[in-house]
Parts: sequence; structure tokens; C-alpha cells
Amino acid sequence: MKLVFAGTPEVAVPALDALIASGRHEVAAVVTRPDAPAGRGRRLVASPVAQRAEEAGIEVLKPAKPRDEDFLARLREIAPDCCPVVAYGALLPRTALDVPAHGWVNLHFSLLPAWRGAAPVQHAVLAGDELTGAATFLIEEGLDSGPVYGVITERVRPTDTSGDLLTRLAFAGAGLLSATMDGIEDGTLKAVPQPVDGVSLAPKISVEDARVDWHAPALRVDRVVRGCTPAPGAWTEFRGERLKLVSVRLDPERAGLAPGELVVGKKDVYAGTGSHAVELLWVQPQGKKPMSAADWARGVRIAPGERLGVSR
Repeated sequence: MKLVFAGTPEVAVPALDALIASGRHEVAAVVTRPDAPAGRGRRLVASPVAQRAEEAGIEVLKPAKPRDEDFLARLREIAPDCCPVVAYGALLPRTALDVPAHGWVNLHFSLLPAWRGAAPVQHAVLAGDELTGAATFLIEEGLDSGPVYGVITERVRPTDTSGDLLTRLAFAGAGLLSATMDGIEDGTLKAVPQPVDGVSLAPKISVEDARVDWHAPALRVDRVVRGCTPAPGAWTEFRGERLKLVSVRLDPERAGLAPGELVVGKKDVYAGTGSHAVELLWVQPQGKKPMSAADWARGVRIAPGERLGVSR
């Protein structure tokens, strides 16, 4: 088939690579978000998908909005058979959805209908799911509600961050998307409507959502830190400034600390929660690079009884 691939961030690159490498289909063009400011200089930088497509000599389309008439006209000229999508980042209008004969097929990083929305992997970690996966489905105008072509499953490991899990799903899902294109082409794959039960939503995680509540149980604190890593980054306050929590470790044997209360040993730092303590492993003070919690604690000289999560 002739394909137009739509995607933007690094997580979409493995799927693009798999389609290019398959040799069975022609990736005629790529649709991605416009160049965005990045780095300290805030200069405009092309998306990872755009950069990979340019390396491969593939035409890159960067519409400000996918309803722009110039973009739609070019899409009709290319006349793709199907448009595979991974984390494109913009809503597709009906005028675009109707162009390819086999529609737009999205690779979504959850077992639909669970975790429909922008942040399925983060919500799976936050919820403590033990099993997740990826699904390919035909895009409709509803939110991730279209019929499903195929799924893969992936275990959520106890120490997984969202970044860890998403990386694994990106590579496993790339094979699923490529196989879905093959099945659509040869007619062996039919999309099946999603179940009406089991629907859950996964809206974008805000910075406020990533704030750690030290009165919550230790298990919840651990999930927030892992679920919000690498973005937007779990955080708390210490002496009126923001402190990012890069990684923590559960320690059921350590009890008796008030929520947020810090205890510093020679090589370790503990913080109290609503249940048992967690060990702080890596933190990032405001305006500084990540560092071990032990190094941070030595530098700030924590006084007995000092607590995290206290604004003043």
C-alpha cells in the first residue's frame, strides 16, 4: 500500500522505521507537527519524526492544523491507501479522515477500551496496572473509540517508570502496526468494535497532578514518582522551593515517620508517608541537575523534624 505516516515525538520513530524497513509498503510522506522551540536558545527544531523522514528522503508535511486546505489538497494528490498514526498530537477532521481508502489507523499504547486519551502509559503506572499493552484501531471522530485491528500485551514491572514502559511499547507496537498494515492490504484483518464495558480515560497529566501528597500511602507516592517520570516529573516542596523526585524506593520496614518527615543516614535519606517510609534515591533541586538524595541532603544540611511538602 501507499502510506502517509503521521507522528511527532521520539516514541513514534520505531514505528516509522518498521514501516520503512518492511519493504512491503511505500511510505510516500510523513505528517508531523510544525517545528517547535527547544533548548536554552529556544530555536525552532524539527520533530524527531520529521528528522527521521528527512534522513530517509521522505516528503514531510507540517500543517499548522490538519484541516488546512493546502495540506488536504496535497494529501489528496498523494492519494494514500492508508495513514498509520503514532502520537501525532492533533485532532484529525473528517475531511482528512475520508481521504485514504482504508482510513487512518492509530497505534495506541493501552489495551483499549482502557485508558483512552493522551497519557495511557502514565495512567497505567499511576493506577498500578500489572498488565498493559498496545492496540491498533481505525480512527473515528470519537476519542480513541474506533474498532480494533490487533493488540499486544506487556507486563508492567514493579520498578517501571512511564518512560521505561513507553519505550518497550514503542518497539513492540512498531511490529504490531506493520503487521496491521499487512493484514489490511491482504484482507485478512478486520477491525472489531471495542467492548462497551471497561472504558477508562487517560487525560494529559498536569504539573499539579505530579505533586506528591505525603499523607498518601507509600505505594501511591511510589506510583506518582514512577508514573510522572520523565514527564511532567513528580515534585514536592522543600524550604519553599520545588524539589523534583526522580526515583524513590519502598521500604516497608521503615515506619514511625510523620508524612514528609525526613531522616538522613550516612548513605540514605528517608521520607515519611501516610503508611511506611520511602527511600529517596535521586532528586533534582530547582535550577540544578539531578543528584543522589544523599548528596542533596549533605548539601542542604537537613535539621531534625524538617519535612517535605511544606511550602514555608
